[in-house]
Amino acid sequence: MRARQNLVMFVKAPRLGAVKSRLAADIGAAAAWQFYRRAVRGVLTPLARDARWTCWLAVTPDRRWADERFWPVRCPRIDQGQGDLGARMWRAFRALPPGPAVIVGSDIPALAPRHVARAFAALGRAEAVFGPARDGGYWLVGLSRRARRADPFQGVAWSSEFALAQTMANLPKHVRIELLDTLEDVDDGASFARWRAGPGGSRRLNGSSLWA
Repeated sequence: MRARQNLVMFVKAPRLGAVKSRLAADIGAAAAWQFYRRAVRGVLTPLARDARWTCWLAVTPDRRWADERFWPVRCPRIDQGQGDLGARMWRAFRALPPGPAVIVGSDIPALAPRHVARAFAALGRAEAVFGPARDGGYWLVGLSRRARRADPFQGVAWSSEFALAQTMANLPKHVRIELLDTLEDVDDGASFARWRAGPGGSRRLNGSSLWA
């Protein structure tokens, strides 16, 4: 029997003043909080309802996954735990059932089920897949069961232009890697402005006004 595909979205409990600190410094805490709540809802809902994979939430702070008010759909939830982003992602990969697994962020408004489907398709040909971000990081990482034997996230300079290159360099030489489309995570005022000015009127998420 073919192993089930598992998708994990990394999220923060969207509490005012506790999310999107870099963005909040540019547009204000309330606007950043509102953006994050809408972004999570707009991105998570179609991903969690897609029958092609099991969608998990990896939540920080720990145990905040139990607060039903924060999450628009029901799906399995786990704690991110302690440590830097790499330690938390590796913990999530190790906690998942066998089979191909993909982790995505929650602040990429353009992220849609088609991107995740392409990632799982790539894992049918390769052992690792990345979705490059405009800033040198990545908005998606996927690993086959074989590639999940060794931690590729140690020593990575997170939130830097080197994050993707360093993670790829940590993988064994024999591991085949595929890259997806470049998307942008909204982390600061400049990326927020680009998102709002983007094609199709990016002030809307899944048909709902960002500021409704």
